Amino acid sequence: MKEFDTIAAVATSLGESGISIIRVSGKNALKVVNSIFKGKNGRTLEDIKTYTMRYGYIIDKEKNEIIDEVIVSFMKGPKSFTAEDTVEINCHGGIISTNKVLEEVIKAGARIAEPGEFTKRAFLNGRIDLSQAEAVIDIIRAKTELSMKSALAQSEGRISREIKSLREKLLGIIAHIEATVDFPEEDLEETTAHIIEKQLKDIIEEVENLLNSANEGKIIREGLNAVIVGKPNVGKSSLLNALLMEKRAIVTDIPGTTRDIIEEFININGIPVKIIDTAGIRETDDIVEKIGVEKSREKINEADLIILMLDASKNLDKEDIEIIDYIKDKKYVVLLNKSDLENKINKKDIKELNSEYVIEISAKTGEGIENLKEAIKHLFFKGEITTKDTLITNTRHKESLLRAKESLNAGLLALNNTMAIDLASIDLKQAFASLGEITGETLEEDIIDKIFSEFCIGK
Repeated sequence: MKEFDTIAAVATSLGESGISIIRVSGKNALKVVNSIFKGKNGRTLEDIKTYTMRYGYIIDKEKNEIIDEVIVSFMKGPKSFTAEDTVEINCHGGIISTNKVLEEVIKAGARIAEPGEFTKRAFLNGRIDLSQAEAVIDIIRAKTELSMKSALAQSEGRISREIKSLREKLLGIIAHIEATVDFPEEDLEETTAHIIEKQLKDIIEEVENLLNSANEGKIIREGLNAVIVGKPNVGKSSLLNALLMEKRAIVTDIPGTTRDIIEEFININGIPVKIIDTAGIRETDDIVEKIGVEKSREKINEADLIILMLDASKNLDKEDIEIIDYIKDKKYVVLLNKSDLENKINKKDIKELNSEYVIEISAKTGEGIENLKEAIKHLFFKGEITTKDTLITNTRHKESLLRAKESLNAGLLALNNTMAIDLASIDLKQAFASLGEITGETLEEDIIDKIFSEFCIGK
């Protein structure tokens, strides 16, 4: 346990609501709140038991006036979120009442918490590791039930257990190497090298399995960027409205109606998908529309998925073909829109594209929209979306695993080329450290500070 000063912050969103919660944590948390608390019949918080609540009032000590009616709960460390004494004041919701209560807590000796400081203390006090701490903010930011379930599994230590197991195996190998080097016997080093080679291959395979889940995991955590592109007036805005099931974008028969980027999130079978409706791509002399077209090209380059819309009621022209050439090496779905009219384009007309991802739809009637959703599932999740096999959702974790894999392969190479197990040990120690970065056991303090700075204040 580390010793910190006492911090306080509002743990609920400010605004009109039934209640607000002010969280106070630190060795003097109970003393601070008790000094401004007045219970029924003059009771204080001095004899309050852990995991109980007490009704009363928060008072302005200087004026001896009641500020708000409250219920105070107490959790004695280390059995609390931060592993320190923690007090939560439940007051009436509302900006004025909440801020007045917080102000009195600060006057009584606490200080305003920094972003993520409560969770940071839980990490520094050993109650959770870094991957579990990061999962806390992922739960808060989850955009779908699937992404929340994934974050919840991480918060319960799913990744931590996998990484701990890998590090224990590596530590056993390193210890074996050092024992062999320190107590050399005839042929022992060569025998050890062969044993270690097999063990290393098994560990590399486990790391690769974790990495294989990273791309899907990142999408579950952060969402998928899907950009709708095409010529003006092919139905891009109608598609956005159909996916959102509301009239979000203006739809007219006039080419160039959409001049700016429109972004909205939708939920496709648990995948948070950011749908971006862009200005129609065409040559234009209109300055404003020209800026929109340039933005559209930028969004294409940034997108995870490109949804190209073609007007199936008209023949392919030069502009259509130019867009097809631009996207054919990226992940795409091509929609032949206006299938309710006479078709003049079919899959055979665009041989350079995978016909599996060329779909006939009508953005006007909604026909084919479900086929689009199924195509997205197949492109990114092999048709089945689940968190069962998805462990790695965080880019930082993926980078640490890649570095660990690189060091493991370097160690394996040293064994194969030289049979010098002491040289391999250097690489294995580096892999051990890289894996430790995921749980925070070997991460530098400034990076830890950066991670927690991205949290909200009351967490």
